[in-house]
Amino acid sequence: MIEQRKPRIGLLGIMQELYDDDIPGITEHQEKYAREVCEQLSDVAEWDFPRAARNRDDIEEILGGFNHKNLDGVMIVMLTYGPAMRTVRALQKNNLPLLLANIQPVSEVTTDWDMDDLTYNQGIHGAQDMANAILRTCGNNFEVISADWKSDEFENYVADWASAAQAASELRKMKIASIGKMHGMGDTLSDEAAFTRIIGPEVNREYMGQVFRNMETISKDEVEKQMAVDRKRFDVDDDMPDKNFRYAVRMYLGFKKFLEEGNYRGFSAHFDTFKGDGRFEQINMLAASNLMAEGYGYAAEGDTNTASMVAAGHILGGDAHFTEMYAMDFKRKSMLMSHMGEGNWKVARKDEPVRLANRELGIGDLNNPPTTVFRVEPGPATIVSLVHLEGEEFRLVVAQGEVLDSQKYPTIEMPYFHFKPDSGVRDCNDAWLKAGGTHHQTLLLGDQRQKWKMLCNILGIEYIEV
Repeated sequence: MIEQRKPRIGLLGIMQELYDDDIPGITEHQEKYAREVCEQLSDVAEWDFPRAARNRDDIEEILGGFNHKNLDGVMIVMLTYGPAMRTVRALQKNNLPLLLANIQPVSEVTTDWDMDDLTYNQGIHGAQDMANAILRTCGNNFEVISADWKSDEFENYVADWASAAQAASELRKMKIASIGKMHGMGDTLSDEAAFTRIIGPEVNREYMGQVFRNMETISKDEVEKQMAVDRKRFDVDDDMPDKNFRYAVRMYLGFKKFLEEGNYRGFSAHFDTFKGDGRFEQINMLAASNLMAEGYGYAAEGDTNTASMVAAGHILGGDAHFTEMYAMDFKRKSMLMSHMGEGNWKVARKDEPVRLANRELGIGDLNNPPTTVFRVEPGPATIVSLVHLEGEEFRLVVAQGEVLDSQKYPTIEMPYFHFKPDSGVRDCNDAWLKAGGTHHQTLLLGDQRQKWKMLCNILGIEYIEV
């Protein structure tokens, strides 16, 4: 199980020393305000606020410290006006995503304000100077928010940005295992060195042998224990062969050990590699599904680009699901979404059980693999596709829409759902094709566009909504 954590964010609170002469105690007053902001946002991130930055040395020490601590991002708050040129050298050395929060202690200007109140709440023109410095020093891949710091709007925006910053940070640390590649499939191909430089994960070509050796070390008791878990978790077909079920569980445990020992956050295994190896009896349907539900990235057929986006989606939205567009349905103005049988069952409908099917599958040309079958929870949803254009140019193609409360299809023994794009089935597909959107996608429930857009901005890649 991949442990989920809160984003770790530093608050760089900027002011200047000259105000101490006019308003004794202003530094302590504004530091108290900054700590109140951190407390207000404690549900969305772990905050690091050492003290107010009152001069260039403070700024360079604090921002440098945030980078040394390997935090996920930095939120800059102007505690008073502070000349932005003092930040330039620190910004040049900064490697963390930035959010400039244009906020002030009190949200309303009232008739009883005096000069002290004006000084406490004058951050707006400091934010303008700071934004100009960031833009001219670092470019435009930073975020800004102007809002009442006690509002839900502010908290939700910071939460989305903090998740995107954490996803970018984790992508740079990730390792993704690639086991085989489907011949002739072009839209998932990538220059892996460029992929690491721009998107972050290290992609390693791995072999099936280690998974097989792991399977041989799994004890009978371990298999029995996991089978009991899966029997409670799924509605297992009555005619499920015990041999097939046991083998699928053993393969899941073998893959999990492989990922843990290799410190991998995700993988992609092409189905033909299992038969090609000569030692396997099934392909990895149950293993892929259970591992996605545990927070690992996954995609089929050697598509490590999408596997990485599924891993990132777990950080952004909680439960990411691997899928593809199977067929258009012009009556419902939707696309039927599915794949061979891999699916994150945590996105399944809450009002019906997940079935573990004794499913015949010719693909892979091995024994029947036990397969999770479910429909996805209806409601708003976002699907994304990472496209590698050329060189170091990447783009994320994004569609927002709705998972429909559609009928069951008794003969579809795979995870499936209808996705109705907000832009319309024709316009969405036309724009998807023109943008080079790939045939594998990552699904997140809810409207997650802002998080994905922020992530693209941090990574410096193009965001296209269709």
